[in-house]
Amino acid sequence: MTHLQHVGSDNPYDAQMLTALVRLRGALQHAVLPLELPGVASRRNEQREMVDQLEDYVIPRVMTLDAPLLAVVGGSTGAGKSTLVNSLVGARVTEPGVLRPTTRSPVLVHNPADSGWFGQDRLLPDLERVHRATTDPKALQLVASDAVPPGLAILDAPDVDSVEESNRTLAAQLLAAADLWIFVTSAARYADQVPWDFLRQAAERSAAVAIVLDRTPPDAVDTVAAHLARMLASRGLKDSPLFTVREGPVSAEGLLPAAAVADISGWLRDLAADSGARAAVVKQTLDGAIRTLTRRTHDVADGVAEQVAAERRLREDAERAYDRAIQDVVDATADGTLLRGEVLARWQEFVGTGELLRGLETKVGWVRDRLVNAIKGKPQQAERVTVAVESGLETLILEHAEAAAERAEASWQSLAPGQALLADAGEDLGRASRDLRRQAERAVRDWQQDVLEMVRTEGAEKRSTARFLAFGVNGLSVALMVVVFSHTAGLTGAEAGIAGGSAVLGQKLLEAVFGDQAVRSLADRARRSLAVRVRSLLDAERARYTDLLDALALEGQSADDLRNAARRVDDLRYRSVRGPDPLSD
Repeated sequence: MTHLQHVGSDNPYDAQMLTALVRLRGALQHAVLPLELPGVASRRNEQREMVDQLEDYVIPRVMTLDAPLLAVVGGSTGAGKSTLVNSLVGARVTEPGVLRPTTRSPVLVHNPADSGWFGQDRLLPDLERVHRATTDPKALQLVASDAVPPGLAILDAPDVDSVEESNRTLAAQLLAAADLWIFVTSAARYADQVPWDFLRQAAERSAAVAIVLDRTPPDAVDTVAAHLARMLASRGLKDSPLFTVREGPVSAEGLLPAAAVADISGWLRDLAADSGARAAVVKQTLDGAIRTLTRRTHDVADGVAEQVAAERRLREDAERAYDRAIQDVVDATADGTLLRGEVLARWQEFVGTGELLRGLETKVGWVRDRLVNAIKGKPQQAERVTVAVESGLETLILEHAEAAAERAEASWQSLAPGQALLADAGEDLGRASRDLRRQAERAVRDWQQDVLEMVRTEGAEKRSTARFLAFGVNGLSVALMVVVFSHTAGLTGAEAGIAGGSAVLGQKLLEAVFGDQAVRSLADRARRSLAVRVRSLLDAERARYTDLLDALALEGQSADDLRNAARRVDDLRYRSVRGPDPLSD
């Protein structure tokens, strides 16, 4: 039998509502809040609580509205919850905690005829069902008792203010799964803050609540009860029944006298016997829970939207830092910056200037011969230029990679989520990666090999240049690299003139061999090849940042999915007919 088939035709929450609630749960489960933004811890807790309530209570209850009413007995430490439950049942079915904190499993007492309602696939599905006493907080003890009327189940929950976190968490989970809260407090504890936080939540979602003022000295009952009633009224719970249990002796079995709990017991029996009143309680609490869930979903959606915005800013900061580095390297390889220092010196050794440069325009044939002889005799000098170019490019790439890493880190450090991501990165992202130098060496050498192949391929198609290619492929490749670096915007003074002249010499040499159009094409291809390799290197450096963001699995659509799912549930809820307040009398 499918979940949808459980929903009967007389169920005001029909199959459409069940489907909408399941989708809401899915949207909440899919939403992530990984970045450390202000208030994110409370939103994570809120999200987890909402998923738990949908799974533990709302969805199972929508599927089985005719299941017994679940009254969860919760409250302060030492308020006497377990003693009250035992006294209502008339037998010791749950063990009162003698030592605090007491870790034990919750106990659910039900009529034997209702045992089929409390299987693993129904209420609180994450808790293992057991039929024995246990201290395992992940188990739910099921106790069948004829003392509990059919249509009613009573669950003894841990202390809401326990010093044991697991007890507090379980208590909150159980109260969120209740159709009816029976909140137990005492004369000594009724004004404590933690229980009132839970009661405030009950009021906010219109949950059915009954209050038991337990362990109260007879001479203080009226005074304390009057004060407690005023506190309830001021907090939106004025219609909640208030019962008092006077402090007195307990039997050898740890039970209060039947008369002491007669009012509570009678009220519960009457509620269990009246199917209409029982259904109204369930409807009131369930409708309030659904209404509150949809309202809270928008808060989670806001949190997701904030996460997406923060992630986008961090990503843009990293992208901007490395885009700038890529552009700076590309500019520096084209503006003459590399035609200085070692590269310029080695190039001058290789081809010289002076007479060759002065005669280029008027004595092209003579210059060709001189160049052939010069290049033919200087293979070592060509290699030295290649090495100088390699070193210059590597240094340029490393410098800008370091600068980009510093800029990206500084921008991330200015934001709390960025600080957290950097702290968990496992490496110092403010520096270039350790193997970048090795990768840059390989990339530059590969580029130089590309240039060599371009020259060889271009020359192979020209018989008239065979002589040059035979003696000067490496030299012509060096000349093409110089042409790629030919602009002089980055140079000043005499250095600009020398470098510019050297670049012109390389250009003229290549044009003499290949023709001006071919040289332009070669230089353009070589520049593009270098730019691709530079981008690949720095993109890999950028990925150290962006991979951290990708791993967050944040999706911009998640916030809209949450809001749409909540609106769908609200639309269906508005169609249902609300019943009367069952506890107003």
